[in-house]
Amino acid sequence: MFQMRILVFCLMAFTSFTYSQNCSLNISGQVIDLHDNSPLFGAVVQIESLNKVVYTNEKGHYKIEDICEGLLEIKVSHPFCEPKTKSLNLKSNTEINFRLEHHLEELNEVLLKGKLYNNENNSSISNQIKTETLEEFSNASLGDALKNISGVSSLNTGNAIVKPIIQGLHSSRVLVINDNVRLHDQQWGVDHAPNVDINSAANITVIKGASALKYGGDAVGGTIVVEPKKAPIKDTLIGKTIVTGATNGRGGTLASNLIKAYNNGFNYRIQGSLKRLGDFKSPDYQLSNTGSRANNLSLGLGLNKIDYGIDFSYKLTDSEIGILRASHIGNTRDLVNAINRQTPSFVDDFSYDINNPKQKVTHQIYKLKAFKKLKNIGELSLQYAFQNNRRKEFDVRRGGRSDLAALDLELKTHTILAELEWDQTENFDSNFGVEFNAQNNFPNPRTGVRRLIPDYEMLSFGTYATSLFQLSDTWEFDAGIRYDFSRIDAVKYYITSRWEDLNYDETFPQFEVEYIGNQIETNPKFDYHNFSATFGATHQLSEQMKLIMNLSSASRAPNPSELFSDGLHHSISSIERGDLSLSPEQSYKFGVGFQGSYKNFGFNFQPYANFINNYILMQPEDIERTIRGAFPVYQYSQTNARLLGFDLTANYKFQKLDFRTNLAYIHGEDMSNNEALIDMPPTNWSNTVRYEFDKFQNLYLELNSQFVFKQNRFPNNNFEVEILNTETGTFEDVLVDISTPPEAYHLLNFSSGMDFKLDKTKFNINLRINNLFNTNYRNYLNRQRYYADEIGTNVMLQLKVNY
Repeated sequence: MFQMRILVFCLMAFTSFTYSQNCSLNISGQVIDLHDNSPLFGAVVQIESLNKVVYTNEKGHYKIEDICEGLLEIKVSHPFCEPKTKSLNLKSNTEINFRLEHHLEELNEVLLKGKLYNNENNSSISNQIKTETLEEFSNASLGDALKNISGVSSLNTGNAIVKPIIQGLHSSRVLVINDNVRLHDQQWGVDHAPNVDINSAANITVIKGASALKYGGDAVGGTIVVEPKKAPIKDTLIGKTIVTGATNGRGGTLASNLIKAYNNGFNYRIQGSLKRLGDFKSPDYQLSNTGSRANNLSLGLGLNKIDYGIDFSYKLTDSEIGILRASHIGNTRDLVNAINRQTPSFVDDFSYDINNPKQKVTHQIYKLKAFKKLKNIGELSLQYAFQNNRRKEFDVRRGGRSDLAALDLELKTHTILAELEWDQTENFDSNFGVEFNAQNNFPNPRTGVRRLIPDYEMLSFGTYATSLFQLSDTWEFDAGIRYDFSRIDAVKYYITSRWEDLNYDETFPQFEVEYIGNQIETNPKFDYHNFSATFGATHQLSEQMKLIMNLSSASRAPNPSELFSDGLHHSISSIERGDLSLSPEQSYKFGVGFQGSYKNFGFNFQPYANFINNYILMQPEDIERTIRGAFPVYQYSQTNARLLGFDLTANYKFQKLDFRTNLAYIHGEDMSNNEALIDMPPTNWSNTVRYEFDKFQNLYLELNSQFVFKQNRFPNNNFEVEILNTETGTFEDVLVDISTPPEAYHLLNFSSGMDFKLDKTKFNINLRINNLFNTNYRNYLNRQRYYADEIGTNVMLQLKVNY
């Protein structure tokens, strides 16, 4: 009886508690897009434990009513969005807003392919290379791949060192951005190829001109933006391996990458490549000591939560490249003979050995970047990068010093970059940025050779602002301005007689520190203030036609090489002389892009005019005899330059047949001296025919014709030298012709490929044959054209596995 009373009491107490609980509460709020705060209509908001489901209205609002107090979990989902869940202890009416990443699938596609510099939303005159094309050049260099873009050529030192030229300009006038880090890798040298592993790139964009101010105001020639593959925001494992073999050089490349990603945004990445090539061969003889080795590695670790994230990456490029042995000459007579003869003075059997002369370059990049999306503002990002570049150049030396580098430079660069993207106003976006750089160059004094580049420290600061305004569906305008300050503080020793011959003792007495024997220690200090600006417009003439116009001004301070060079540059077998009186370059460029398509026909026509005041150029002027041999002397100087030209791309598709043509023309003029500019690319015309068999393993056959015209516009830099005639015993003057360009040439290239699938693994096999008919030719823009022909036929077989 007593137990019954206890039970009745408990039931009454429980019933009383139940009736006293508040079950009239509600949860309301809004579901909006994370990027632009636009409302998401039709989002599902549910409390699964209570079986309550509501949908957002046209303004993104929702309301769930008649909820009891207590612990619960609310979940929000929307098509193409990552669902969000929130737990709470409900005690009163509550308002909760949710911000979802809309179109997540499209975002993942962008992340996988790499976020390209978007030329669709500004007036930049630009071109892009996609992953599929880059994979074909797995065994080549960045410069080789870029030559497929109309208006982009290359400055070569042999076959392995390829430096991109954009509309006639190269080296310090072309910025290379690798994964949002501007490369600082002794880019002043014409024989210094960009330290970029092409196998790490997902997309590459070439921006012609200085319109990309966020990357720098000194891009007088243009900017190359290299974007790696990104990790998606989902649980997945993706990767690929590419193996390429080549007959010319008897070697190849192995490249592989792997990305592991998770639904929570965490990811890690690894990519690497190995390249081994022996001596190349021209159609008639071996190009002795032209082999190369490369070891590249890229690691990444990141967390992407859509509205905030952090990412760390490390990149290593390590290469050893042989320099044509015949380009290093013992005396003046040998140099004259080498330049005037048609075959190299030194030819040996094929070898994988890389002997002197050669260069070893190691470049490392450490990058840490974080971003946060700010409500009603946009996205704020902060990035720190450290680069360490170690360059060694080895000469043919005697006395047991062959293992001692003749040039040994170490360049360290620290960069801090802060950027704010403001996109909260409809039809109007702005970007703001501040960049700090601290750089130190240390030339190893134990080389036993006079330093080509001295010790220096360089501090720089840059700030920019850009805006994009969409006036209507057919008109869009963009503008930007940038200011850069740089300070160079160097320590350099001059031969006293040279210091006085250049009149530096009267022009720069403030730089003098101390006279030591026949040398003088100097401390040159320079401050530069540079302003750059851009303005452009994009007009959609019709659905098929678009007109792009851009006017830009870029300012570039002289680099340390142009100011201080003083000695033998071993890789290109020449003596270089700088000039302390050089002023900053100022470029004014107008470019137009006219893009159109009609049915199966499309084209892109890009004329331009670039006027550069105080254009810095390096021209040969003499031959100098040293204890290591005789070498041409190149002197830096300035002039006013004008570059006029156009780039044309067109394509036509008829059923399975695809025809493409690229034509690039440039007219470079030295306005001060009324003569042609040196090292201007000759007219280049490329035509490609491709036929695809979709029903037969996606087989394709492609034939490419490349015609390079003779460069008939060049300055006359020939000179005479006095050499001993061994037959007569008398000295005589001999003309050294280093100006006349080689003849025009025509090359045919063939490629083919097909796809296979085994279970879930995809395979792709490609065959590529360059210089199909083994044509003899010399390239005007190859610094070793004086000594040997270019390489002959090269057959490359490639296997790609996607997993």
